[in-house]
Amino acid sequence: MAQLKTLQVPVRGMDCNECVQHVQQALSSLPGVESATVFLASEKANIQYDPTRVNLFVMQKAVKEAGYTIPNESVSGSTPSDIGPLINFRQHISRLLMVVFAVMLFSLVIGEWLGLFDQITTRVPWPFGLAIVLVAGYPIFMGVMRATRKRQVTSHTLMTVGVIAALIVGQWVTAIVVVFFMRVGSYTESFTTDRARRAVKNLTAMAPQTARVVRAEKEIEVPIAEVQIGETVIVYPGEKIPVDGLVIDGQATINQATITGESLPVEVSTGSHVYAATIAQLGHLRVQATQIGTDSTFGRVIRLVEEAEAQRGDVQRLADKFSTYYLPVVMIIAVLTLLLSRNPLATAAVLVVACSCSIAMATPIAMLASIGLAAQKGLLIKGGKYIELLARADVVLIDKTGTLTLGKPQITDIIPLNGLPEGDVLRLAASAERYSEHPLAQAVRTAAQQQYITLLEPSYFEAMPGIGVRAQIEEHQITVGSRRLMVDPAPDPLASQLEAQGKTLLYVTRADELVGMLAAADTFRTEVPEAIGKLRAIGIQHIELLTGDNERTAATLADKIGITYRANLLPENKIQIVKEYQAQGHIVVMIGDGVNDAPALAQANIGIAMGAAGSDIAIEAAHIALMREDWLLVPEVFHIARRTMRVVKMNLAFTAVYNVVGLTLAAFGILPPIWAAAAQSLPDLGILGNSARLLRDK
Repeated sequence: MAQLKTLQVPVRGMDCNECVQHVQQALSSLPGVESATVFLASEKANIQYDPTRVNLFVMQKAVKEAGYTIPNESVSGSTPSDIGPLINFRQHISRLLMVVFAVMLFSLVIGEWLGLFDQITTRVPWPFGLAIVLVAGYPIFMGVMRATRKRQVTSHTLMTVGVIAALIVGQWVTAIVVVFFMRVGSYTESFTTDRARRAVKNLTAMAPQTARVVRAEKEIEVPIAEVQIGETVIVYPGEKIPVDGLVIDGQATINQATITGESLPVEVSTGSHVYAATIAQLGHLRVQATQIGTDSTFGRVIRLVEEAEAQRGDVQRLADKFSTYYLPVVMIIAVLTLLLSRNPLATAAVLVVACSCSIAMATPIAMLASIGLAAQKGLLIKGGKYIELLARADVVLIDKTGTLTLGKPQITDIIPLNGLPEGDVLRLAASAERYSEHPLAQAVRTAAQQQYITLLEPSYFEAMPGIGVRAQIEEHQITVGSRRLMVDPAPDPLASQLEAQGKTLLYVTRADELVGMLAAADTFRTEVPEAIGKLRAIGIQHIELLTGDNERTAATLADKIGITYRANLLPENKIQIVKEYQAQGHIVVMIGDGVNDAPALAQANIGIAMGAAGSDIAIEAAHIALMREDWLLVPEVFHIARRTMRVVKMNLAFTAVYNVVGLTLAAFGILPPIWAAAAQSLPDLGILGNSARLLRDK
């Protein structure tokens, strides 16, 4: 079997969820296509295929037969901007035609209402009216025909049936009205979808297109796709960093808002990690590329947002199934109306007023709008189904290290003993730890740096894993580490008090004499209590800490924010706790840092990864990723989910009531065909307007 390849191509002409289904089915049905994922927001398709069995030309033909296009720039390599003016020109022409058509329609409807056109319509030949209907509705009718050949029922299928019914009974003016509102609905849906997909377009536009690399001792500018892993990239002031990489030379002030959402710039120098699409405001850098293009942190952000709107929630699938079953029900009602009333006009009105488009649109537009808004806030939601689940969640489980805390220990207490000053204790400890790679050693060195303490050079250094370090400094043997390093490990009341607070102790000895102690603790996120309070305010009462730390540390932290806890847990224990809650019927949210918590994040109904920038595991395991380490984003995503589902329920309820009333009035002959034509599009506009509210930040 030939090796499968992956191809990404733009797809033009999609403006609704059904369009995505049609393109995806057209591609997936081709022999040789292993999988096809179509994204409405970014207007493209990712295709995995066997190049020995299918090629791009065949794919273009299949998509064209479905009513859409894969433009030639996907082959020739021209950029999307090359066709931008042409697309805009077509849009302007379409809008002009819509205005002209609207004026004609207004005249026709008013004329019908006043009875001014009764004589005209009887005198105008029926073929002339048919021609007008066919010309005006040609794009929609062709789409319905293609869908019918593939045994698909779309939202336009039923309305086309209504057009045919109106023509059969001689109501060609009514047929024109139906066609008009079909076009208005398509245009309005397209407009709303364009607003919702703006977040993806804005993100894509921010991606670097070129990079300045060093080759043969010369700086040359190349397309980003030609940069190789390990190459040296040069970044000057004011430029975007084109790759994820490691700074090998230089210093700069970097604006990382595109990745972390933080407005304050950060200082980077040799050894620092930098991210693509961030901006070097001051200074210049030489960066060794480690991740490029779609594999960079920024590329993963774009991919997540694209994949998010491709995931479909349970409510969305229900709406799609409803659209399929709705047509036979309406046909039965129409037949019964004809048999009982013997009124063909009432029968035509039933077919005209019944529109499944509003049901099909009730959820996807709302989901897409919320996903777009969340992306702008730095919340990456992988699909509509997670919005639905999050809105019903009632249990929140939280990891400690890297989640409630920053995951970086800091020295909190320095206790000098035996007459040695505090500064000397810290100098000896930091000098001994000078070449240690342990996180606690870094905390000691950072504390010394903050106090502007000059370190001493050890003449001898030895790391003892799990115990500490030993070094020779100024003719004295210095040890820094656990109680096991002490010759006389007698308990100390102060040490016990610090350990009871969940702190880790480092004992500093000089020539086997205890000269001081250092207490280290992970830094607690100060915004957590406020975020927990907001979660409780929206109804999440069961919040629990899950940690591998000891009982005392867990209790101290849990008491600080007023939640329950379980300590001494392994990753498999956390999964079991998630399963226990799920077995009791709870919808479980797991919040972690995406590393040791990855199994629990994946097992939970919704996994939320803190600070996903740069963390592959967090992004892959979680269902929602926070692009900056801000706990206040957690209640924010709950608010977005609940607000979205309120809008969806309003959409569905409004549509159901509206359709029942419309069908009843039409079946009893109260609603004439021409007014049924106007009425059938009103719920679409109402749903689009209601869903568009989600695009506004509250």
